[in-house]
This record gives sequence, C-alpha cells and structure tokens, in this order.
Amino acid sequence: MLENREFRSSQLELSLEPERRVFSVADLNAAVQRLFDADFRNIFVAGEISGSKLAGSGHYYFCLKDANSQLNCVLFKGTARYLKFKPRDGLAVIARGNLEVYEFQGKYQLIVDSLEPQGAGALQIAFDRLKQKLAAEGLFDPSRKRPIPKLPRRIAIVTSPSGAVIRDILHVLARRFPGLHIRLFPSQVQGEGSVEQVCAGLAFFSANRWADVVIVARGGGSLEDLWTFNEESVARAVAASRAPVISAIGHETDFTICDFVADLRAPTPSAAAEMVICTRESLLQQIANERAKLLQAARYRILRSSRDLHQKGTDRAGTLMHRVLTRSEQRLDDLESRAQRAGQRIRDKLRGRVSQLAQRLQAADLRLRFARDRRRQEMLDQRLAQTGRALLWTRQRRHEALQLRLAQLSPLTVLSRGYAIVQAADGHALRSSSETQPGDRVLIRLHSGELDAVVEDRRA
Repeated sequence: MLENREFRSSQLELSLEPERRVFSVADLNAAVQRLFDADFRNIFVAGEISGSKLAGSGHYYFCLKDANSQLNCVLFKGTARYLKFKPRDGLAVIARGNLEVYEFQGKYQLIVDSLEPQGAGALQIAFDRLKQKLAAEGLFDPSRKRPIPKLPRRIAIVTSPSGAVIRDILHVLARRFPGLHIRLFPSQVQGEGSVEQVCAGLAFFSANRWADVVIVARGGGSLEDLWTFNEESVARAVAASRAPVISAIGHETDFTICDFVADLRAPTPSAAAEMVICTRESLLQQIANERAKLLQAARYRILRSSRDLHQKGTDRAGTLMHRVLTRSEQRLDDLESRAQRAGQRIRDKLRGRVSQLAQRLQAADLRLRFARDRRRQEMLDQRLAQTGRALLWTRQRRHEALQLRLAQLSPLTVLSRGYAIVQAADGHALRSSSETQPGDRVLIRLHSGELDAVVEDRRA
C-alpha cells in the first residue's frame, strides 16, 4: 500500500516540471534575428573605427569601439560606393544600420547603411599631436638620420620571440647571407608592458654597443595593435639609439611614429631583412669583379713597366756607345790638334834657324854652307811631314779599330745576326733555362720588335 502511494507521488512530481523546448542552432539564430528585426532596425551607433579591412569583394569589415566594448560591422560594396569617405582606423563615426545574425559563426553584426564622421578618434588625435611635437623638435629631420652599414656584421632585433615576424626575418637573413651574428631582445609588441620592453631592448643594444644596426619589428594590425610604436618613450628611445635603427612595423600601408624617427623605414619585417644586407652571392660576385679589374690593371702596369724598362735599357746602351764614340773622336781631334801644333812649332823653329842662317850667309857669303843647310832644312821638312802623316794615319787606324770594336760589342749588332734577348716578367735577362718554369711569361727582344711568349717546356 505504501509503495503505491510513493509511485503516485513520483508521477505527480514529474508532471509538474516545465515542458522542455529544444532549439536547433539555425532555429535559435533565426529567433534572435526576429528579435533584432523587431527592436534593432535602423539604429544609430557611435564609436571609433578599428581594424578596418577592405576585402577583395569590395566590402569593408571593421569594428566600432569605445572604452569598454566593440561591435563588428560590415559595409557592403554597394553602400560604400555612395559614401563621401572610406572607413579608416581611428576615425570616430556614427553608423546607421540594422543588427543581423551571421549564422555561420553565430555572431551578430551591424550592417551599415551610412556613416557620418564625428571628428577624429582619440588615438588619431594623440598620434597627430605627438607627430607634430616630435617634428617640431627635429626628430624627423633627414639630416639626423644615419646611413645603414652596407655590410653589418652584428644585427640586433627587438621583437616578439614567438610568431611569424622573427621567423621571417631569420629565414631571409639566413638565405641572403649565412653566418651573420644576430641577437634577439625578446619583447612584447602589444599590450601592457610592451612599451617598457621595447625601450629596454633599444637601451640594451645602445649601451653595450654590440650591434652595427638594430631592427625593431612587428606584424600588421589595427591602430590599437600598433600603438606601442606610437608612444613618445619608444620614439625617443629610437632617436637615442647609438646604432642605426630600421623600423619594420606592420604592413606597407601602416605608419607609426617609430617609422618617422627611425633612420630607415621598411614596409614589412621581411623587407627589413632584405634591406639590411645584400646577398652573399652578390657580394662575392662584386669582389670577383673588383679582383679581376685589379689583376687586369696590375698586369697592364707590369707590362708597361717592363716595356719602359726595356726601352730605357736599350736607350742607355745606345747612349753609352754614343758616348764612347764621341769621346774617341774627341780624343782623335785632340791628338790631331796636338800634332798640328807640334808641326807648327817645328816649322817655326826651323824657319827661325833658316832666317838666322840666311843672315849668317849674307854676312859670310857662304853659299855652299847655305846650300847644305837648305838641303838639311828640306830633309827636316820632309821628315816632319812624314812624321805628321804617320802619326795622323796611326790615330785614324786606332779610331777605326775602336769604332769596329764598339760595333761588335753593341747588342743591336748581335741582334741583327739573328740572336735575341729573353727577359723574365721582372725585366732581368735570362741566362739559363733553370731560371724559368713552365707557364711563365717571358719577353723576347729581336733586332726589330718584341714578342710576348709563355714557357711550355724547358731543357738544360
């Protein structure tokens, strides 16, 4: 009897529970959409645009944000065509549209029908004010920007140790120039503490003077995501760096205060790695080209010097031969002049004696003696003439012998008989085949002209 009462009580309790209603995901999203259609049609929402993206379809996707929340928004291509301005980050606007559920992700979003600007957003205003302040101080002047070293040996990087940015930079550097010295200062690049860590990284490399160049890098994002690099402390840390700084923040269309202060702006982190150093192959090719130019210039200069030396040697030999000949001729002229003066003295002396004898003959009238003296005078004149002619003939024969000897000793005469002078690359004359090696370049001087030759073999 007790068991039946408990059973009826149990049935009564079950019948009092509320009826359970189960929705499918699609049904629930449709129910929420009906609520939106009833109460959230043609509404106005004020906020600041953030994370604006233009898709390939021509639609704009962005968020409307305030201090505490954010709302996903979609501006379709057909509507955007009639707007007087396009959505961009940091712009404060009033958006009019309808709330709808995006069924594929279970999110709601505002389908924007119109946008009205309500002045620049707080972040954009802060950006513009800091930019004007630092520009007035001269931190953006091109004159203070330092050149990036062409071949930095030590590259410092300040960025997050995780993510695609550091991987892309290291991959590009390893591909372009393996073996570089690279140091990473791990730093947050977004959110709380990121400003202090980026400044600490710049100060670290500036203090130890290890780096030849510093890369400050971060991937793309919205204005809020990149705001760390719009802080005044980061900008001043970049300006105070002892090493040149390359700013590689965001994508090509993203600009930060750090970009304006840095010595060089790279459109992307990967581009910074491309810009910081050339490829190893291009450097080796440049070195090879310069080496080839130097070798060609050295060979040309050696050849010129060798030819000048040979020419000077030939000219010197000719000068020496000319000097010997002219001195011999001068000596012969001296001897001839001395012979003439000696003959003249003898003749003068004899004439004096003849005059004395004539006077004596006139005084003594000794015709016979005068005749003998006269004959003696003639004999003496003949002997004097013969002696002078013999002396002159002897000197001429000696002069001819000297000329013949000089002609025989002249290297040009030897060359004219078919001989040649072989000289090494340094210009000295080769006397033995042991002074050369196969492959050596030699210069062969002929009686007329010169030949450049290469030793193929040598024989003792």
